[in-house]
Amino acid sequence: MPLPDPAPAPASDAPAQPSAAAALARTGEKKLLLVVDAPSLLHRNHHARAYTRMVDRANRPVWALHGMLRQIIEAIDTFAPDAVVFGLDDRTASERRDFYPDYKAGRAEKAPELVDQLERAGSLLDALGLATVTPPGLEADDVNASGASWAGRHGWECVVITSDRDAFAHISEHTKVLRLIDGGIHASPLLTPRSLRAMYGVDASSYLAYAALRGDASDNLPGVSGIGEKAAAALLEVAGSMQEVWADVEHDEGRTLAAALDSWSLEQGGRRLGARLVKALRAPDARERYDFNVRIMTGRDDLDLRLTPDVPGSPGLLPLDIDRVSRVVGFLGNQSTTDLALRVLTGDPASASRR
Repeated sequence: MPLPDPAPAPASDAPAQPSAAAALARTGEKKLLLVVDAPSLLHRNHHARAYTRMVDRANRPVWALHGMLRQIIEAIDTFAPDAVVFGLDDRTASERRDFYPDYKAGRAEKAPELVDQLERAGSLLDALGLATVTPPGLEADDVNASGASWAGRHGWECVVITSDRDAFAHISEHTKVLRLIDGGIHASPLLTPRSLRAMYGVDASSYLAYAALRGDASDNLPGVSGIGEKAAAALLEVAGSMQEVWADVEHDEGRTLAAALDSWSLEQGGRRLGARLVKALRAPDARERYDFNVRIMTGRDDLDLRLTPDVPGSPGLLPLDIDRVSRVVGFLGNQSTTDLALRVLTGDPASASRR
């Protein structure tokens, strides 16, 4: 197991990389697919905007829907995508929960106003003429994975918009992730393979393994006992892949791995860590826990997104119909958002001023 060149130490989960406003996704003449994790944005906007108590013309809560839509309009204005698809969770069934009943256990119960807006999101987006996918028994995370895969197969670029770290596993040379944080679209980091490595010290192709080792408390998925973020990054840096790690643990009791880890840690100016990490990996439930997490965390990348970019006017393609945008966005009761939507979504700069 050769010793690689030292990697930078993983940084904190902070946006040290360019914002969306400073680093547009378009790097060439390829078309661009925008994949939106709708539940993620709705949850974030619910908590950020609930104080407004904004309602639509039917007097129903709309602050999360309005915040999500406003952010997406701003993203479309920034990135100028050729198509947009929204992923939604199946709220009636869950394959992951069937396999692991404690999946996401411990999360706070959703407020009724948020539940109402989550249930209305699909019809709002469909009414606009945007593409939505609610995969049976699955989640928006799976739509993110399938969108990235679709873009790769069709020679498109892709930007996934979410606040969820799970999407980092889909980052590649053709897929970036705009991770929404405080400050909205223009203050959020646009993550690439290079910036992801700067943040966590792992290659994008290794992020799923890194997450499976570390675990995910928000989904109630413990990591491999004794291995945190820094140790997980060190393992992958030294071994290259978890296949190499498990092979050495199984066939050589981790001796080669321990020696390589010790050499690497000394190169970094730290203490030897080989024996401690190998002990953690040789624990009776370590491999089982890792494999379990990989199974739960892996996004389905083969969903039918029903995108037909060769058929003008089909759902998800831009621009959208002026009358539909005026009617649907106007129902939310915010004139400035309606004007922005008409300008950005219809491709007609004069449409808002004519109304």
